[in-house]
Amino acid sequence: MKTYQLKTVIQLTILALISSLSLYAFAQNDSAKSSAGNQCYVISAERVFDGFDLHENAAVLIKRNKIVQVGALDQLSGLCNRKMKLGDATILPGFIESHAHITFQKIPSDKVLKHGITTIRDTGGPLLKPMGGNGKLRILSVGPIIQAVDGYPLNLFGNHGTETSSGHDKYDTIGVAVATIEEAEKTVIDLVAGGSSMIKIALEPGGETGAPWMSSHGHGEPPQTPWPLLSLDIVKAIVAKAHALNRKVAAHVGENTGVELALDAGVDEWTHIPCAEVRDDLLHRAVEQNVTFVTTVDTLSGCTGIHANTHKLAHIMSHNPDSKSKFIYGSEIGHDNVPWGINAEEMILMLNLTSPDGIDFGDVLRVFRSATSEAGKYLNYPLLGTLMKDAPADIIAVRGNPFERFKLLEYPDLVISGGHIIINDFKKNKVKH
Repeated sequence: MKTYQLKTVIQLTILALISSLSLYAFAQNDSAKSSAGNQCYVISAERVFDGFDLHENAAVLIKRNKIVQVGALDQLSGLCNRKMKLGDATILPGFIESHAHITFQKIPSDKVLKHGITTIRDTGGPLLKPMGGNGKLRILSVGPIIQAVDGYPLNLFGNHGTETSSGHDKYDTIGVAVATIEEAEKTVIDLVAGGSSMIKIALEPGGETGAPWMSSHGHGEPPQTPWPLLSLDIVKAIVAKAHALNRKVAAHVGENTGVELALDAGVDEWTHIPCAEVRDDLLHRAVEQNVTFVTTVDTLSGCTGIHANTHKLAHIMSHNPDSKSKFIYGSEIGHDNVPWGINAEEMILMLNLTSPDGIDFGDVLRVFRSATSEAGKYLNYPLLGTLMKDAPADIIAVRGNPFERFKLLEYPDLVISGGHIIINDFKKNKVKH
């Protein structure tokens, strides 16, 4: 082949490659144009919950990995040729699990996703960067729990490599012990730099009757109580540093001692309702200080005080309308006695224990919001857990009405993660062109 012919072939090849790349870029950035074509589809059902309210005979328009809008089927049909009509079913945003330990407990993330949880906050385990979301379980890692030396959780779960004090090896387990303010502040800085979505501390003195950590827990007899706790000065330093880095602080709190320490330091969240019954004055303080409560009532149902604490907090909140305190759904995936997905029993307990003035449909909606829109907003992802415009296309659907039968949610018939269909058991309702 002559030289000029070879140059021509190379030039044409380069031009073709550039053209292909340009077409690809165009295809990836034409979301502002018509939503018709293979990149979109409309899903309709008798009921659509958008994370806030329940709509009848509605549809959801998805384009690529985003929600475009919720509306009437006849309104959205003309915007996309691909349709999935589910009939007597309910469409919802994927649920958010706000208290899990799936990395530490080696729970398969694909199983959690298939059972309706599309986002989890991993609140105690190896530190990871945020991951997933497009066909995978979205994981927002908290990293290891900051704790007192010889305290919980490492006193039960062992060091697992925490002997290494340099680098990030010590952040590859469920807990990291600190003894000084300087160590605590550096730990917060390291966790945030490593991708932690929130700082979690342990204020657990031990001793609560019925608490899982007071059983053998698979690790032999628990150490003698009370267990060492972080000092108030250290907890205040953790809270101040975390807030300066735009992170909330959550606490695993136990008994009056742990609760009072958390309140005195200005902790933002209790990652579970305390197991032992807590003094009324401390519960009032928590609501006055706008603490957020992640429930995990089903997981800790063997505790002696958790039902009373939850019900009292709900009653106090109902008489303090200016408080920003709220309950957020959490089932503590990783414990052996709860499902690896949506936990209907947790929702039932939430409904009954947090509705002090009787149950109406507004209370049911509140429970659903606590696992969707309210959880997303609390995690600083306000579109997460919703079907709002530009929200991630994380969707589940079930046959029937889960607002009447929560159990349906544990076995979703359709799961979509970031526009990727993970499960579709609506066999006769496959996408129609």
